[in-house]
Amino acid sequence: MSAFRALRQAVRVSSRSVTFSAARSSVIRPAARQILSTPSSRAFSVSAQRFGSGSSDISLSQKLQQELEYEKTDNAAASVPEFITSFKSQGWEIEDTPGQDEVTLTRKFGQENIRLVFSIADIQSEPEEFADGEGEGAEETAGDYPIRVSLSITKSNGPGALNVDMVAQEGQFVTENVSFYEDSKVGTELTAEADWKRRGMYIGPQFETLDIGLQEEFDKFLQERNINEAVALFIPEYAEFKEQNEYVKWLGKVKAFVDL
Repeated sequence: MSAFRALRQAVRVSSRSVTFSAARSSVIRPAARQILSTPSSRAFSVSAQRFGSGSSDISLSQKLQQELEYEKTDNAAASVPEFITSFKSQGWEIEDTPGQDEVTLTRKFGQENIRLVFSIADIQSEPEEFADGEGEGAEETAGDYPIRVSLSITKSNGPGALNVDMVAQEGQFVTENVSFYEDSKVGTELTAEADWKRRGMYIGPQFETLDIGLQEEFDKFLQERNINEAVALFIPEYAEFKEQNEYVKWLGKVKAFVDL
């Protein structure tokens, strides 16, 4: 269960405990009820044939089904949420491969190709304020979760790649490092070979050590290319949306495997 669902669990635990018995009986399939009503030796024999070879398969399958039904009901929404449609209307394209945890955002700016890459794995880690209990009772939002973002800018009329390592949190980008690669493939390719080459290269100073005026000019440079507050808000919101979809698919796949 992800950090978002773990936090939601505390809110809904009391209401779910009241309805647990009814919900449990409602999701047990007829075949399961028949098995549970027969003598224990018979139940083990039938369940071993229907659910692999373990006597715990039925209860696990039922629990997975309960969670699956809750998540589908609790997060019922249109296939394409409005916030995604609105984001795409600003000229951004979203590359999202089902089953993968990385998401890529791309757009054009004149002769430049802009790419932002982030991972939904970042929202699996619980923020310190929630871990310490300081955020108890407060409504969690996607923007509260820091998500690392890798920005790369290349130009179709020349070589090289400008890479920026950032963190998106609370509607802002915090720049950590700006690096430049003369070979755009080395700077942009997500391969083991390219990663190995990057390790031995100078990646530039920490951004916070740069002259304040130079930092401000870099900020203006990014803002002009729409690397702004709107994108910093979109990234954690989309990460939560994708993580939820992947979790529901995971529940279904695991249940289907257990039921074999």
